[in-house]
Amino acid sequence: MRFDRVKLLLGDDFSKLKDAKILLLGVGGVGGHCLDCLSRSGIRDITIVDFDTYDETNQNRQMWSELHKGELKVEALKKHYPNIKIINKRVDEEWVLAFDFDEYDLVLDAIDDTKAKLALAQKCYKKLISSFGSAKRVDPTKVEVSDIWKSHGDKFGSKIRYELKKRGFNKKYTVIFSSEEAMVKEKGSFVGVTSTFGAVMCSQAIKRIISK
Repeated sequence: MRFDRVKLLLGDDFSKLKDAKILLLGVGGVGGHCLDCLSRSGIRDITIVDFDTYDETNQNRQMWSELHKGELKVEALKKHYPNIKIINKRVDEEWVLAFDFDEYDLVLDAIDDTKAKLALAQKCYKKLISSFGSAKRVDPTKVEVSDIWKSHGDKFGSKIRYELKKRGFNKKYTVIFSSEEAMVKEKGSFVGVTSTFGAVMCSQAIKRIISK
């Protein structure tokens, strides 16, 4: 059976994956690989949110992008993961403030919008796993997991911490980041790192689910 080897690994905890409700925000270079990992691990109730379409520049790092040029990402991914639920919306600050996150066990943040990330932290930090910058790097062994206040080596993460402090936010939540120094100023990217971020996000989600 499809999930037999996952069951061998997790034992009775596998049933917790089937009952978990996951909200995945952003299905690009990080989120797309996270979605694939979640699906292959036996998580059935996944809702993805994205507004973008696939173009040729996505093909170096984004799942299925070479097959769906010009298509909406959420609709294209539905063809490969038919059990997922899709929301074709841009995840910005306004959307975060208006959306009801209560029904989800975990919120996985694979977006780039700074204001939306800040709003997510303030609104649902208890169930949030957030990705920082995966671009501009080539070493997947430098990817780390910590709480927001212990993250380091990432200018984007530094900006998030600074803005959260300005807002008086002092709670902890899980972040994924790279301590590798950025190689370029432009947003060059390498699938070895972006996919690692996605796999680590999936792993953190699974560990959180089975720990309950």
